[in-house]
Amino acid sequence: MMKKSGILRRHHGSETLEEGSFLDLGTMQFEDEAAALAGAHGAVRLAEILRYEDLHTISKFAYQGDIVLLDYTSIANDQIAMKRMSIDLKNVAKDTGGDVAGIAKNLVAITPTGIRIDRQKVRPSF
Repeated sequence: MMKKSGILRRHHGSETLEEGSFLDLGTMQFEDEAAALAGAHGAVRLAEILRYEDLHTISKFAYQGDIVLLDYTSIANDQIAMKRMSIDLKNVAKDTGGDVAGIAKNLVAITPTGIRIDRQKVRPSF
């Protein structure tokens, strides 16, 4: 058994956690979560696009000043949708004064005004 403390005990009740079990952090809800987002200047949003038409909804977050990490795995094999998405995301970055760049396979980052994406990987020195 593992000891739970602080936030885990508050949301899962008991003092211990069975060995081999896990906590699904995605299902955890916090009372002050909405208030914290309301007071923030922006947020990091994780989004998934299932079809090209979803891009309109997701781009609204970039216009609001949020950083958006966009997973486009579902349309990665559709050359036409990829070309249209690329053009649209470049226009969003241009409109907002932000930046857009691929950061991993099938993952794009869109940033608001004042935040640039460094295209150089930080590598450890030995």
